Amino acid sequence: MAHGMSLTRRSLLLAGSAAVVGAPGLARAAPKPVEMGMIVPLSGPWARQGQLVRAGAEMARDDINKAGGIKALGGAPLKLIEADAGDTPEKAKDAAQRLVSQYPGLVAGTGSWLSSFTLAVTEVTERARLPWITLSYSDAITSRGFRYVFQSSLPGNEQAEGLLPSVIELAARATGAKPKSCALIQDNTAAPMSFVKPMLAGGLEKAGIKLVAHQTFTPPLSDATPIVQQVRTSNPDFLFLIVSSVPDNIVILEKLAEMGLSHARLPVVGNGSPLVTPELLKATGPAIVNGVITSLANWPIKGDEALVAQFKKRSGEPWMTQDSISGYGHVAIVAAALEKAGAPDREKVNEAIHAMDTTTGPARYFPGKSLKFDERGRRVGAPLILVQWQNGLPVTVDPAEVAVAKAIWTKKGA
Repeated sequence: MAHGMSLTRRSLLLAGSAAVVGAPGLARAAPKPVEMGMIVPLSGPWARQGQLVRAGAEMARDDINKAGGIKALGGAPLKLIEADAGDTPEKAKDAAQRLVSQYPGLVAGTGSWLSSFTLAVTEVTERARLPWITLSYSDAITSRGFRYVFQSSLPGNEQAEGLLPSVIELAARATGAKPKSCALIQDNTAAPMSFVKPMLAGGLEKAGIKLVAHQTFTPPLSDATPIVQQVRTSNPDFLFLIVSSVPDNIVILEKLAEMGLSHARLPVVGNGSPLVTPELLKATGPAIVNGVITSLANWPIKGDEALVAQFKKRSGEPWMTQDSISGYGHVAIVAAALEKAGAPDREKVNEAIHAMDTTTGPARYFPGKSLKFDERGRRVGAPLILVQWQNGLPVTVDPAEVAVAKAIWTKKGA
């Protein structure tokens, strides 16, 4: 009887071994998927941006898995666990708490999009020691001493400091005259507040630009008439439009056109991807958006043609936005970190991201084509990109080495 039991056990062990090594007729056991979280607004006024981030992230996931998955983990596929940030920081924070509690195997995460959401989400992910990569602009995101947060964008305050001289130089180059005054329309979410802070704290004055009108509103905006009326009355040389949602930008741009303040009379300069989405063009038309300039932390540039063509074919979108290419790049960062870590372990993945210093791999999906983070989690050497609507398309106009067209700037009174 004892000998018979031994044979039975031996037979079971051999059968199990055959399944693992791929004996005839039996499949090799697949490696366990590696889970990565993503929280973006998929409902509410910022849903369009969240959908674009998701489109890029899902394309990166599929490309990684088609190429053999995470090779250091035996070809383990990457799995995205998605959650809706909704339309308030509280909802975004709740989504983060659910994600962390329901998926303890998460190795990293990305998203949140709106800076207010990211600030709330990362309070949760930091406590969970979950590495989190974001495009959100607010400088507060990486000013809290957090160890598990990474910001791939140039922070909003540094973008503002870089944008002002770039705009002045661009205007002077195009018209032969430096602008002397501006108006400012902004919402009161975290990124715009962070962005305008250095301008209001002396940046405009130092640059010799007089602020002749300043309007702040709480999203969503139902009527832009009083805001735009003040801009028209103040007669600025140009307008800063620092607004975080596509619907609010539509309302304001349409009102500017209605009151005779199209680009032919008033140059408009904004910040962020809500000013260059396909949805904005569909809602307003080329005549209203043409000439509008926005500064961005990321945008497809020379060398990205194949990636953009793949994205357009897959998604049906007319171009690839900052949100989509950053979503793609963030997933690529996590995949590269997993290859370096050699284990689906949060601490090791976090260490691998902190140690990144590369001009290849995931660096290909960020302007400057280099990837390194400082101790705060801010990307080192992140440049500022200026994109302008021309002939119904958003095209890069600055810096010169990646520009595909010359900027257009209407001289006041022309």
